Amino acid sequence: MNRSGIASFCGFYLGEPVTLGAVFLLLAGLLSGVLAGFLGIGGGTLLVPTLEQFDISGVYATATSSLAILVISSVGSFQNWRMGYVRPKPVVLLGLPAAAITLFVTLVGNDIPPFLRLGGFALLLLATLYLVSLKRQIIRKAQFRESHMATGPAINPLAARLFTGTLAGAMAGLFGVGGGVILVPMQILLLGEQIKVAVRTSLAVIVMTSVAACLGNALYGNIHWIPGLVLGLGGLVGVQISTRFLPKLSDDTVTQLFRGLLVLLSMYMFWKAWLSFSV
Repeated sequence: MNRSGIASFCGFYLGEPVTLGAVFLLLAGLLSGVLAGFLGIGGGTLLVPTLEQFDISGVYATATSSLAILVISSVGSFQNWRMGYVRPKPVVLLGLPAAAITLFVTLVGNDIPPFLRLGGFALLLLATLYLVSLKRQIIRKAQFRESHMATGPAINPLAARLFTGTLAGAMAGLFGVGGGVILVPMQILLLGEQIKVAVRTSLAVIVMTSVAACLGNALYGNIHWIPGLVLGLGGLVGVQISTRFLPKLSDDTVTQLFRGLLVLLSMYMFWKAWLSFSV
């Protein structure tokens, strides 16, 4: 979208009044911010389709989404840090490989056919949902039998964090998401983290992946700054609300919300993959 097109939707140039398009972007950002605080995701799976309604598609939509995610995750993580919920070491160990892979994939991954990207992402979401559910069943059976089976990390914690960060970084670079849909369940599955701990750590890691994504996309001029900042402004409000309310929710409630999100996102991604393949 060119400058005049963005202005007509957002009304931020030359003192024009805010239009319905700007309100729509603010509301989409607000919803993404709420999801970010509650579930530890960046919200790209909502932001990218929103941007497509403004004729910002493909790599430009994922790039602009990354800018909004940077604003949302930074504000949410700062709020979690103020409340004493952010642990720096796990964030750094997950965030460094995630940011590095995000930057690499952003620079070299644009040639992958869209239907393969979307279909692969949907399959990954379903596989993650199954594995997390399987782990919960194993733990419950072990507790029922009064077994001494460990419920903590299944593999070396450092290796688990490197693997999780790498996978999340690839998702962030390819799809314009923060990586939380992978970071949260993988922390539960491989590191034995509680859901709320995983959510807060994920949101902080997303700050690092979104910085890397923005840097890579800015080099190519892929970011539409005004729509991205408008989305981020709405998300700024939403994430402050949800991070404050997260401690009041039970672990089971947050878990069920996240599992429902994975199901909905996988269905949406399969649909998008089919549309892309059919074109």
